[in-house]
Amino acid sequence: MVDHDNLYIGGAWLASASSERIAVENPTTQDVIGHVPAGNAEDVDRAVAAAKAALPAWSALSPADRADHLRKLHASLSSRQEELARTISTEMGAPARIASKIQTQLPISVIAGFADMVADYPFEQRVGNSLIVSEPIGVVAAITPWNYPLHQIVAKIAPAVAAGCTVVVKPSEIAPLCAFLLFEAIDEAGFPAGVLNLVTGYGPVVGEALATHPDVDMVSLTGSTRAGRRVAELAAGSVKKVALELGGKSANVVLPDGDMDLAVKVGVANAFLNAGQTCTAWTRMLVPAARYDEALALATKHAEGFVPGDPLEASTKLGPLVSATQRDNVRGYIETAVKEGARVVTGGADAPEGKDIGYFVRPTVLADVAPDSTVAQEEIFGPVLSIIPYADEEEALEIANNSQYGLHGAVWAGTDERALAFARRMQTGTVDVNGGRYNPLAPFGGYKQSGVGREMGEHGLTEFLQTKAIQL
Repeated sequence: MVDHDNLYIGGAWLASASSERIAVENPTTQDVIGHVPAGNAEDVDRAVAAAKAALPAWSALSPADRADHLRKLHASLSSRQEELARTISTEMGAPARIASKIQTQLPISVIAGFADMVADYPFEQRVGNSLIVSEPIGVVAAITPWNYPLHQIVAKIAPAVAAGCTVVVKPSEIAPLCAFLLFEAIDEAGFPAGVLNLVTGYGPVVGEALATHPDVDMVSLTGSTRAGRRVAELAAGSVKKVALELGGKSANVVLPDGDMDLAVKVGVANAFLNAGQTCTAWTRMLVPAARYDEALALATKHAEGFVPGDPLEASTKLGPLVSATQRDNVRGYIETAVKEGARVVTGGADAPEGKDIGYFVRPTVLADVAPDSTVAQEEIFGPVLSIIPYADEEEALEIANNSQYGLHGAVWAGTDERALAFARRMQTGTVDVNGGRYNPLAPFGGYKQSGVGREMGEHGLTEFLQTKAIQL
């Protein structure tokens, strides 16, 4: 049992103004494994006041000094990698390998990347008779999700403090424990009081108090499209800047000359990564009609290799979903798909065999999915893959772009040039060509209802800057 009674505000661990506590559950065992404070508006006021008070001195530090603080945080977090990974596996169900490499090692490397970047970033430049100055936007509210609980906090606080901003973090109440480990590392790294603050609690209380707070200059949220709309609506009252990284319904397009074996193998692994609880998951696989049966057979073979199991076991590839609510939602989508005419090729809505305890869902492949059907249009956030045939390349593009979302996607072709030509026509913020690897230096964000703004790389840094022109 890991119980946290305090919030991190103004460089100190302080008791919440609220006596309410939030229980944190292990989705594998359904046991309560800890509690955190259910903060309230008074806690938000204290945290924002601390961030506002710290802003002048922090923003006045040289970029090199801010980079030094980030490097100290990198070292402090690096010493906690094993504990972080285990905590993430326990509180949200990520398999050990994913929790270690993607959930922990990646965000730690991101901190080092922003430290290197900010040290050399051109915050001033001359354009004619003007001096163009990039300045920190101010106090930032970072509202983060449960599916990548450490990475999504780091993707906001690292560029924000590098830019000279101060931050109040509200992590998801579903998986908040790793945030406390992060803030222990922040405290150890010696950040000045008030630069980084932590307030746990529920979205309608803490999140909305941050979004409407008059001293918060920007809200950066990663979450559902519904949550993004709400934050944008609330922030508009005081004309705050918002950065929103929201949902996705990404298409994985295999062109006729693409490597079907590789595309399906990688595509299934992508769709089931983190039990499908990934906004970038390629949940729609588009294949030539002439090779439809081949794709279904390959997908079934690979999907059946994702056996639900204990995420702490090294061999587990598919852990539980994060909560009973999430499990029930995903099973409901599978049932809806069947009602709308889809065919379950493998998996299904029933509980996996031998998994009566834990929030497990069978790895599911669906055939005969209509492009306009519910499961082809809505984000499921579970291990469910729809395979959709197309007649020709133009129809493939039409289906790929037939979505309210535009976050991620992939295309496979016989040559990179042909795949690149198709990728240019996809309405999405990120596209992987023939298995192109994730690049943390590249901007990440979406088109359409997948969000506003970008994270990661130089674009992620500039998101927390505002521009001033000084005429000389």
